[in-house]
Amino acid sequence: MTQSEFRRVYQADPEGVWAAPGRVNLIGEHTDYNDGFVMPFALPHTTTAAVSRRTDGLLRLHSSNAPAPVAELRIADLEPGTADGWTGYPAGVLWALRGAGHHITGADIHYDSTVPVGAGLSSSAALEVVTALALSDLYELGLQRWQLARLCQRAENVFVGAPTGIMDQTASACCQPGHALYLDTRDLSQRQIPFDLAAEGLRLLVVDTRVKHAHSDGAYGERRRGCEEAAAALGVVALRDIPHDELDAALGRLADDGLRRLVRHIVTENHRVEQVVERLEAGDTRAIGPVLTAGHASLRDDFRISCAELDLAVETALSSGALGARMTGGGFGGSAIALVEDAATDKVTEAITGAFAAENHLAPRVFTAVPGAGARRID
Repeated sequence: MTQSEFRRVYQADPEGVWAAPGRVNLIGEHTDYNDGFVMPFALPHTTTAAVSRRTDGLLRLHSSNAPAPVAELRIADLEPGTADGWTGYPAGVLWALRGAGHHITGADIHYDSTVPVGAGLSSSAALEVVTALALSDLYELGLQRWQLARLCQRAENVFVGAPTGIMDQTASACCQPGHALYLDTRDLSQRQIPFDLAAEGLRLLVVDTRVKHAHSDGAYGERRRGCEEAAAALGVVALRDIPHDELDAALGRLADDGLRRLVRHIVTENHRVEQVVERLEAGDTRAIGPVLTAGHASLRDDFRISCAELDLAVETALSSGALGARMTGGGFGGSAIALVEDAATDKVTEAITGAFAAENHLAPRVFTAVPGAGARRID
């Protein structure tokens, strides 16, 4: 499909096809821009890109998911604010690559994607990473996966203007099938933690509430600025530097209740990531359920980024038998996750669907998340 669409649009064969996945974050929300710990895994849902090089300084972009004429950009003119909508993400990647000193003379790209947009599953990171990997391969840049992630983050932060951390891009670039990625976002050290739920009679359900959000909206940036303000007030580089056993003392040094709430979430969330890693490595997967649920309460009450639909999904999942549940992603909409016994899958799914109908919400999309592969060349 991607190759044939490339031929239709550009009247030529692509030089190759690449894929990069969306992600689910198992635990570790908003900790990445605080130099903390996260634990995402890749979804089987991917963005694919058929790509060929150009030599005339043009970047031409087309997507099956956003029917429109081919967008044509001169790469010499790329600066923040010069590309609108979805095209800003791949344009930003090329801008970031060139800004890092890599010689790229243009490209024709056609995209197709199965990653739900606006669902908190990192559709933007998948778009960025597949572009970066394809250009790195075609132009023989020799970039490592963590370097691609850093450049993609710069594209999103500076070119697009969304103040995201490094988790999404690293997950899309680096995750492995059957594993969750335990990532230290300060130095990008990582461990692949086995996460084979099916072998244990478990499933992780994703509930896409279909409430759309954008990370570039002001509320996300406000949380990030508040965390930075709190870190400065506490005399640390980042909130990651507050040990969990020193949290109460740190909170006592802050007069602003809003900052106290932000600090409490980040410090306890880092601790929750470590708890999940310990329980998974000990083979006690079911015991991560209460940790996930505690994470949702923290995001709802301290970080205050949940919404009625997310809370309903979590509360209904728990009341119908889920072992644990929480919102996942940046918040203000998007998706929730629920850890369930395999035998309870239908019951939990039907309960959530019924609860949304009773509240006159849009019907949620519920599916099972299976840890997939990170970015790769597929043709």
